[in-house]
Amino acid sequence: MQNEPSSLGANNDKVSSMRVTGRLLFVLIVALASLGAMSEQRSDQPTSDSEIRIGNLMPYSGPLSEFGAIGQAEAAYFDMVNDHGGINGRKVRFISRDDNSDPTVALDLTRNLVEKDDVHLMFGSFGTPGNLATRWYLNEKKVPQLFVASGDEELSQAKAFPWTMGWQPPFRSEGRIYANYIQAYYPHRKIVVLWQNDQFGRALLKGIEEGLGNLNRLILVDIAFDISDEHLEGHVSILKRAGADVFVFLGVPSTAAQVIKLAASLNWHPVVIVNDASASIANAMAPAGLQNSAGVISTAFLKDPSDPAWKDDPAMKDWFAFMDKYHHVESTNNSAALYGYAAAEALTQVLKQCGDDLSRENIMRQAASLQDYHPSVALPNIGMNTSPDSYLPIKQMRLVQFDGRSWQPFGAVIETAFSEGAGR
Repeated sequence: MQNEPSSLGANNDKVSSMRVTGRLLFVLIVALASLGAMSEQRSDQPTSDSEIRIGNLMPYSGPLSEFGAIGQAEAAYFDMVNDHGGINGRKVRFISRDDNSDPTVALDLTRNLVEKDDVHLMFGSFGTPGNLATRWYLNEKKVPQLFVASGDEELSQAKAFPWTMGWQPPFRSEGRIYANYIQAYYPHRKIVVLWQNDQFGRALLKGIEEGLGNLNRLILVDIAFDISDEHLEGHVSILKRAGADVFVFLGVPSTAAQVIKLAASLNWHPVVIVNDASASIANAMAPAGLQNSAGVISTAFLKDPSDPAWKDDPAMKDWFAFMDKYHHVESTNNSAALYGYAAAEALTQVLKQCGDDLSRENIMRQAASLQDYHPSVALPNIGMNTSPDSYLPIKQMRLVQFDGRSWQPFGAVIETAFSEGAGR
């Protein structure tokens, strides 16, 4: 009996201990839940006094890897910015990932950049499919998807997707420019088209068809090709036999070079039109043979770094100095790299306008309030203008013709005749 009080005391101690342990577990659970909530809140709205975190996706591998030069130049540009003290006292951390042009991979990488790397914004990611795949997620999370490297007008719908903004002129507008050119200079001439079988090529072709209207009957043959197509010679041969006067190519520079060279080898000399993305002397005209490329028509909104016309241009001198110091590559004449440089320069302007307020809302507000901003390597009289209702920053292009050495602009600066929201 003498042991009973001691046993009861021990039991009471155990109960008391269990209660304390329970309370501690409860507090720990609450603390972990609060920490999780804080982490989730931080990923929704990152804050930092010392850096600006920028997310980016590029095809550093895969069939479109030639455009990986865009991301490499952007990374080098932000290295230069950091060497000059950053932006408003903050250093830039540019986090670029390889999505291999795969939309599923793009979505997974974007989630990681937002939720793990806490990027303030996504910037300049390449390609239509990947940007469309991530658009819903980024708009739901209210993360800026700025200056996407695509000319698909679906990525510039201010009302439907207020967190997504394009940068370059729309592909469909570019296609319309070629249609208008053909009607003005080669009315009622027969046309053939070789176009890249993806959203990029289809958008350009659609613009041409819209521009021609009821004259679409003049397109005798159009052939779609895959980026890794091994039958280009057969395609060009078929197009030659159609007996057309105008040959339109819509694709990437490396393929444009092959196609122009093939046409010359077949002794076929139509009027050749290539899209802006392929209008690079270094990456398309020279590899095709300068003599073979003489007379090619295209459009442009940026200077071509391989064009001798710009050798004394102050902005291009800055470009070559930048490439020599920050971006050590085999060629300083890469047009894709210049595109990345110009886009990074434009984003830097937006972030400077943000001042000390780097909230995502203010980043979008500043991006949507650009007035007559001129990227240094843009063609003369071509600038950027945005508003809360206009998410097409660059709306102008020039028609150009290659004379075997340089691109010669002709005609006036063209306002791309495409209204946002059309075709939806």
